Amino acid sequence: MSRFGFVEDHRGAFGVQRLCRVLGLSRSGYYRWCSSAPARAARVAGDARLAGRIRGVHAAWGGVYGSPRVHAELREAGSMVNRKRVERVMREHGIVGRHQRRRCRTTVPAWAAGAVPDLLRCDFSIGRADERWCGDVTYLPVAGR
Repeated sequence: MSRFGFVEDHRGAFGVQRLCRVLGLSRSGYYRWCSSAPARAARVAGDARLAGRIRGVHAAWGGVYGSPRVHAELREAGSMVNRKRVERVMREHGIVGRHQRRRCRTTVPAWAAGAVPDLLRCDFSIGRADERWCGDVTYLPVAGR
């Protein structure tokens, strides 16, 4: 609840002037807040309608779309809506796209380790079978990690 909402709820018991003075508000600010109530209600209703459309797009794509793709789909459907508004409505209604898994870092070089010698000297041609073997197994998971 905002401070203006508190004044609205208790103005019958204490009066607007006293409540505004105690809370450090201006009376003109309170009355401006009162006059903008219909606009706030319209915005809340518009956000609820937008949340319904966002849920539809989100469900149509299997719940994987985040705000950039949902915004693009809404714009493509002819809905003129701001990207930041889509982000805010998705955040407020708990609509989340699927995240990619974080890449696993496979090799962490030691700071003090020297360079590994290039025994093949970048010559990967083969003269005969079983002459040169090379590979990288650092991506394999090891127990205990």
